[in-house]
Amino acid sequence: MRISHKRNIQRKLHKQKPLLTNTVSAAKNVQKVETAVVAEVVVASKPVVASKSAVTLTPKQQQVLDIIVKHTDGLNPKGIGLQAGQEDAKAASWATGALKKLTEEGLVERIQMAGNKVLYKAL
Repeated sequence: MRISHKRNIQRKLHKQKPLLTNTVSAAKNVQKVETAVVAEVVVASKPVVASKSAVTLTPKQQQVLDIIVKHTDGLNPKGIGLQAGQEDAKAASWATGALKKLTEEGLVERIQMAGNKVLYKAL
């Protein structure tokens, strides 16, 4: 298809609708819309009672959290993956995504050991 033909088709599709001919009825419609918007704003601005936010966890994150809770002395990512039944080669990488989310939510504490060793403990 030629580009000029495409442009003509797009121009036809995006034609503007004609303006309202009766200005009085147009003013009434605008006023109705404004009052509806104001009513929505008033409804939305009601004070919200702060409740303890429930963190929604995926099944994988919940499994990792359960494993960490069982081990009170802390556990490294590879140990968590092995406890979950993963292979030795990919155990650590399997657990790190869930551990990152759990630390952001404040459910798990990340403890940096010497070098690049890390332990995770439940709070």
